[in-house]
Formats: sequence, C-alpha cells, structure tokens
Amino acid sequence: MSKRDYYEILGVQKNVSEKDLKRAYKRLAMKLHPDRNPGDTQAEAKFKEAGEAYEILSNQQKRAAYDQFGHAGVDPSMGGGGHAGGGFGDIFEDVFGDIFGGRAGGGGGANRAYRGSDLQYNLELSLEEAVFGKKVDIRIPSKERCEPCGGTGAKKGTNPDTCSTCQGMGQVRIQQGFFAVQQTCPHCRGAGKVIKEPCTSCHGQGTVDRQKTLEVTVPMGVDTGDRIRLSGEGEAGVNGGQSGDLYVQITLKKHDLFVRDDTNLLCNVPIRVTTAALGGEVSVPTLKGEVTLKVPAETQTGRTFRLRGKGVKSVRNAVTGDLLCTVIVETPVNLTNLQKTLFEELEACLKNGGERHSPQEHGWGNKAKSFFEDIKGWFDSEKEATNKKK
Repeated sequence: MSKRDYYEILGVQKNVSEKDLKRAYKRLAMKLHPDRNPGDTQAEAKFKEAGEAYEILSNQQKRAAYDQFGHAGVDPSMGGGGHAGGGFGDIFEDVFGDIFGGRAGGGGGANRAYRGSDLQYNLELSLEEAVFGKKVDIRIPSKERCEPCGGTGAKKGTNPDTCSTCQGMGQVRIQQGFFAVQQTCPHCRGAGKVIKEPCTSCHGQGTVDRQKTLEVTVPMGVDTGDRIRLSGEGEAGVNGGQSGDLYVQITLKKHDLFVRDDTNLLCNVPIRVTTAALGGEVSVPTLKGEVTLKVPAETQTGRTFRLRGKGVKSVRNAVTGDLLCTVIVETPVNLTNLQKTLFEELEACLKNGGERHSPQEHGWGNKAKSFFEDIKGWFDSEKEATNKKK
C-alpha cells in the first residue's frame, strides 16, 4: 500500500515555514489524540501517521531528502535514511512541552543562580535638603548570605543532598492521560536539594536577616518621584547569584512658603490695599535670601510676578527655574473708629468717581443686570404662553 504525501497528511503546502508546520501538527494531533477518541482505530492510525509526517518534515536533512526522493529518501525499507532519533513519543513531547510543562527531568532550574530581589526605601526630605543636596544615613532590613554555611543552608562541614523525588530538578511531572502537568516538587519545594542537617545560624535558609546602615548621597535638585539606585545593596542572591539593588524613593515634605513645580517655585505674597493701589516694594524670601519685589500701582489680587533664576536647579541639567510670586491683596481687619471713618470717606470719594475707579466692579454689575433682565423676560414669555393655552 502506497504512503500518503506527508505535506498532504498535515494539510500544508510544500513551502510551509517551520513555525506553520509545527502549528499545523499541533492542531491535528490535538484533534486525533487517542485520549480524545477512545476506541477509534481510524483516528489512532491518522494520529500516528501525522506524527511520522511531522518527524520527517521537522528535520531539515530528512525534509530535503523527502523533497528530492519522496518516501524512498527517508524509508529504510526502500533504501532511505530511516527514522533516526527517539521516535514519535519524543516528537510529541517536543511540540507540546511548552504547553504541558516539558519533559520529566527537564529544566534543571533548581541549581541555577538567581539574582536577589530589589528593595525600596522611602526617604522624606525638606525642600531645602532636596534643592541643595546632602548625605543621609539610612538603616534598612535586608537578607544577607549566611557566612557559616556559605549560603547553602547546610550545617558547616556538610552538604545538601540531591532530592530523591525530583532528582535535583526541583519539579515533578504528573501525566494524566493526554495532559501532562509540571509542578513544584512537594518534597524539596523546588530547591532540588534536601538539607538533612540545617545550619544553626540561618536554620537552613541560606540567608540571615540583618540591619545595615548605608550612606546615601542626595544630589542637588531631586524631586518627589526621583529614585536613587544603590547597586548591590538589595537582597542576597540564591546559589551564588548577585545581590539585588536598593532604590531610594524621594518624597518632599510640605513647605510653609513654597510649592514646587518641577524647577519652579510658587508662593503667595500678601500685600496691603494701599500698596496694591499706590504701588510699593515688598520683601520676598527666596532659597538664597530675601529680595525686593516692586509692585506697580493699581495691582490687582492674583497677579503673578516672575523672579528669574530664583527657583531650583535641575538635577538632570544646568537649567535653573524661576520663583513665581502671586500677590494677594489683603482686606484690612480689626479697624479702629478712625480707620473706619477714613475708609468711609474714601468709599464716598471712590463712589463719586464711578466706573473710573472700579472698572471691573462696574463691568460685572452691567453683566449681572443684563442677566437678570434676560431671566425676567424668559419667565414673562413662559407665563404668557401658559395663559394662552388655558
């Protein structure tokens, strides 16, 4: 009986890529597997046929021979090269191992060196400390390699034994019909080794808890959200792996005067009514001392003045921000009788000047009057429409 074409069996073209070939075989094998078709001899025969086809076509040399000579190039009974290797079972596991956990005894990850975990330390700084930089000592808890046992977890002079359950692989494979599940070895818990005589210092963990003091150099200009990386100051690695890193997370405390906005500083500056009306000078604090802010006459509350170069120097470049001062005109309180009288005389004088002295007040008043007139007109029209319907 002549054999079917391997490409036809798998339902692919002769120029199919290795990736598409594997995908086609997976789809067919899942459909025809005996566990999904119990008692179906025809499906079992097709399942084996597909495995044979994939074994040949997934091997570059065999595929080239088959493409040139057909079945004669790969079938031993016809003088060809034969089915070398571990047979169909190995082919099936190679294709489906990424789904079902791989072969039993595979991986070998239990004895690999693993990098230690990174740690984070939250550091609060005042605005001044962040702007000018400083050195800070911090104390952090950490896990370090146990010196008496060298990190093995076994008592000094002894060594861990290879786990007899997983043969040192750290994982075991459970086959349940068509499905294979790979899971952590329950005996050694994935370590691949069993410690019969634990180290008395670390109790078999290989690491010990420590408190260590580190000096952190805070560069000038750091801001909330910035991180300082201390290489190798994280947790100790496993099986000789390198230690992780420590990241110092910066947070700025609330300041009494300033609010930081990147490299700029913002602040509110209260001024007297007379200063706002007549103009004058106000002393304003900066990070490097007081400066004089000139307030022009007729300044309104909310106006912002920019003092260039009085902000923060960036931690990333040489750019220095500005100080933005927003003036707040303060209404006088706790007035004496004399002061009240003077304000009443001033009010009368200003009132006589009308819009000339208070353009914003009058502009707002005109808009409010127009609004009320529109609302009244709308209500009147609605009332008239209602009466007509009656």
